[in-house]
Amino acid sequence: MSSGREFQFVSDSPIGPLGVTLMHGRVQGVEFLDRRSKPFASDDPAALEAQRQLQRYFRDNAVGFSLPLQLLGTDFQKRVWHALTRISRGRVRTYGEIASELNTSPRAVGNACRANPVPLLVPCHRVISASGIGGFAGATRGRHLEIKRWLLQHEGVCL
Repeated sequence: MSSGREFQFVSDSPIGPLGVTLMHGRVQGVEFLDRRSKPFASDDPAALEAQRQLQRYFRDNAVGFSLPLQLLGTDFQKRVWHALTRISRGRVRTYGEIASELNTSPRAVGNACRANPVPLLVPCHRVISASGIGGFAGATRGRHLEIKRWLLQHEGVCL
């Protein structure tokens, strides 16, 4: 569901429409939108490149992203998000493993993952609980968890 932001573009994807916001040529937000949201493009070069890379990711799980990001969050959240960017495609880490690396708690890592403004680009879907898939975007069931499962399977992770 949309937060009411004005998106530079809305892209269709296998997991549903994605709304993307940019600030000064940097991706600031990626949102999973309601399936009824209508795709639209932008003629902004940075938006075109972001849309191209997203479409390429969904066609080929071996490619990553090289987009400039404008991450708005606390220093702690940014530390967690940076740790997430070091998780390779096809791999997962637990909330506890990241917490241990950052000398914090698994719950704090989960809260930072939930606040991630650019899921997919900062791959919070690659973080799981010690006992299973865990949550995604603050949900432990429903559409968001289905999206997490799809993304992990797309990247070759079998849970």
